Amino acid sequence: MKKLVISILFVMQVVFAFAQQGSLVKGKVVDSKTQKPLQNVVATLQNTTLTTLTNSDGIFVFESAPAGTHLLEISSTGYSRQILSIEVAGFPLDIGLVVLEEDITTEQQLSLITITENDLGDDNSGSESTAGLLQATRDVFNQAAAFNFGQARFRVRGLDNEYGKTMINGVSMNKIYDGRPQWSNWGGLNDATRNQEFSMGSAPSDYTFGGILGTQEINTRASFYRPGSRISFSGTNTNYSWRMMATHASGMNKDGWAYVISAGRRWAEEGYFDGTDYSANSFFASVEKRINDKHSLNFTSIYAQNSRGKNSPNTQEVTDLAGEKYNSYWGWQNGKKRNSRDKDVEEPILMLSHYWKINDKNSLNTNVAYQFGKIGNSRLDFNFTRNPDPTYYRNLPSYFTTMHTSAGQYVGDQEPNLGYAAGARENFLANRQINWDKLYRDNAENGESLAILYEDRTDDKQFTANSILNSQLSDNIILNAGANYRKLKSHNFQSVLDLLGGTSYLDIDPFLSGIRQESDIDNPQRKVVVGDEFGYNYNLTADIVDAFTQFKFSYTKFDFYMAQSFSRSEYQREGLYRNGNYENNSKGKSAKATFENFGFKGGLTYKLTGRHLFDVNAAYMTQAPSLRNTFPNARVNNNIVADLESENITSVDASYIIRAPKLKARITGYYSTIKNSTDIGFYFAEGLGVLTSEQQTDLGSTANAFVSEVVTGSNKKNLGGELGIEYQLTPTIKVTGVAAYGQYTYDNNPNVKLNVDNLRQVIDFGTAYMKDYKQPGMPQQAYSFGIEYRDPKFWWIGANANYLADNYSDISPLLRTNNFLVNSDDVDGFPYDASPEQVKALLKQEKFDPATIFNLVGGKSWRINGKTLGLFASVNNVFDKTYKTGGFEQARNANFGQVSQDLQGPTRSFGPKYFYGYGRNYFVNIYLNF
Repeated sequence: MKKLVISILFVMQVVFAFAQQGSLVKGKVVDSKTQKPLQNVVATLQNTTLTTLTNSDGIFVFESAPAGTHLLEISSTGYSRQILSIEVAGFPLDIGLVVLEEDITTEQQLSLITITENDLGDDNSGSESTAGLLQATRDVFNQAAAFNFGQARFRVRGLDNEYGKTMINGVSMNKIYDGRPQWSNWGGLNDATRNQEFSMGSAPSDYTFGGILGTQEINTRASFYRPGSRISFSGTNTNYSWRMMATHASGMNKDGWAYVISAGRRWAEEGYFDGTDYSANSFFASVEKRINDKHSLNFTSIYAQNSRGKNSPNTQEVTDLAGEKYNSYWGWQNGKKRNSRDKDVEEPILMLSHYWKINDKNSLNTNVAYQFGKIGNSRLDFNFTRNPDPTYYRNLPSYFTTMHTSAGQYVGDQEPNLGYAAGARENFLANRQINWDKLYRDNAENGESLAILYEDRTDDKQFTANSILNSQLSDNIILNAGANYRKLKSHNFQSVLDLLGGTSYLDIDPFLSGIRQESDIDNPQRKVVVGDEFGYNYNLTADIVDAFTQFKFSYTKFDFYMAQSFSRSEYQREGLYRNGNYENNSKGKSAKATFENFGFKGGLTYKLTGRHLFDVNAAYMTQAPSLRNTFPNARVNNNIVADLESENITSVDASYIIRAPKLKARITGYYSTIKNSTDIGFYFAEGLGVLTSEQQTDLGSTANAFVSEVVTGSNKKNLGGELGIEYQLTPTIKVTGVAAYGQYTYDNNPNVKLNVDNLRQVIDFGTAYMKDYKQPGMPQQAYSFGIEYRDPKFWWIGANANYLADNYSDISPLLRTNNFLVNSDDVDGFPYDASPEQVKALLKQEKFDPATIFNLVGGKSWRINGKTLGLFASVNNVFDKTYKTGGFEQARNANFGQVSQDLQGPTRSFGPKYFYGYGRNYFVNIYLNF
């Protein structure tokens, strides 16, 4: 049936009209300041395959434009694009001069660094906003979402980055591991990646079927860059302190060669949060050879090395003691701050592109890409010694006011000791950072290291090949089609970085016993040194093929499109160690996990007039689970999530759009569902009451365990509205208003299973009652009002006020299962005597306080001897507002008794942990274009 539907839709779309005779269209593009012609400006007739560049005289020519009404788009890096309505009627059309003005948002994009490089989780799991995806658009709502709301980790339509597509030259940059782009792979190369196209939601893209969040296409074809050079220097107090960038584009010479080179350096001894060091170096080169009028080859290479220290999420107790900027990950060593949690990314990209202009109606773009390199996340590991984390719960005052067993009794039947709590407070304040000297001293005295610094490493090698066809089937119909193949081999392991003064480190799991302690029982009691792999060691492989077709129809009063896609994904794990806990299910290859998926989407734009449009889009697709969510604990075994299935995704949106000379506006309503999703997390849990008496004996009297939590069959529902208004009040004053209102909820009660390695078992905890809880980690309401003054003498200033609300903490699924009421310490198996009101109060989802943030931005440019010198400056969160951007419940306390006990004292030992936004922060950039 599925194949029949696809065939019928395809046949329906291939029926098209005969082509009509085209006409010549030309024009000239000049700079608004100098009135000089601009070379290599891109001219595009929208809803056709026709694209051309201006020559050295600023002139563009379409030799054969189809008859009818068209939108002509004129765009170039660093300038605001122009969209003109033209009428082609069978005779040559000269539209005259097109004047391009400097685009101030281009400079503003340079300050978009607080969002795309500062993930919250070690594995980047759902922590980033969607701001990085919006850099290509000039839509007033999306600009506010990126630059104003993004600092609070706003997500457009409540969607994670994995539901959008980011591409370079048509090659997907979304990681197979988690479906999300790794923005730092091209970080610091803003000048080289400015040529972008963006489609919102499920709207059509010429390069891919896309997702329901949108598509961002970065074009690095050398001939498409405006010739010239640019150098810039920036200062900020966010992720880094300083940045230098330089870029040069040659333009296409008479021999058919064009090249672009760009380099950047960013660094900081300490960023906004304590102990967050930063060092990044970036290089970009693109070279194009035009073989003839039909064929051109382009080679792109991108190298972006990035190393940065992370900042810790903290409980409210820790924040009250040490402040919002406190970071427990660092300590003093030899007079310098040393961070134990560094993220290092180094994944070069090599890409060869072939552009074939088959004829005036058809073109084919073929790409071959190879990406390789490493991502490392460092941290401390320890055997037979106390946790060196200064915020370890036994170091804090709450330990002495909430000391308890899982039965809810104070340890040793002691009442809370406020004297000890006061002592712990003073001791923490005096020793609030990692004591590197003590670690070295203890290791040296012991000989063999008790604690080391290591990194979780991922070394990827990915090959990609694709072809994208654009065909003008008739004056009114365009076909876009593409086929793509990706092959990944991902080596995952732990690596010793520093023995911290010891001679070696024992490769075992001290929480287990006997043979089960061994990371690799083929090498028992192995001692590792710097550079050795240990702990876990395995490969993940993926083979993915996908294809899409898309037909776009354009007529006087309406445009519409229909598209379909198919993909096949195949995953496999290969263990390189025989883990002592899974001696028969860890080494060698796992079974293959295979998923076949399809998608359909369509949309209609009705042109009420040339200035008023109504637009609607709808999509239905299935999407394979990511590698991350396929293997419940890939570090130690070959298991695949039981009954794992693809997600089912639906989306619909409708917009009313105004494009008048003074007024530009869009109001959109949207609704989307994501069904049958899977998510995996790791943590230490206490009080697993559903365990049998034998299992509890194996784990210990408190039924504690390190677990991987697998949540399956989860449904999410996102609905809401967007409003963006931009009005040119006077020739120099513009006002903007933006509003986003959403309701993003869990729409069912999924299933929760724990993989308990101590028991070598998967334990089904059954239903997690999560329906109607809010999706976490983003404001679900956001409003902005801005005003901008742009002086004719090329200086400008703007201000905006932003209100962000309805941001919720991430809830623990395990706490919402029936296990919450099971008393694991009651020998008769009676549940806790808890009323529904008590349970509801303990499990109420935390809602963060709203935040009101004011921003200022401004700039000035000068024209000096044919060169442009410019200054851009912004101050965000002018009044230094403290606000939470996210947080999560700790699942360590797994039942009613433990959570109740934890709430008895003045502060909680295992309360939620929080992330905070930047306080007052600035960005200043000075640049020279020549």
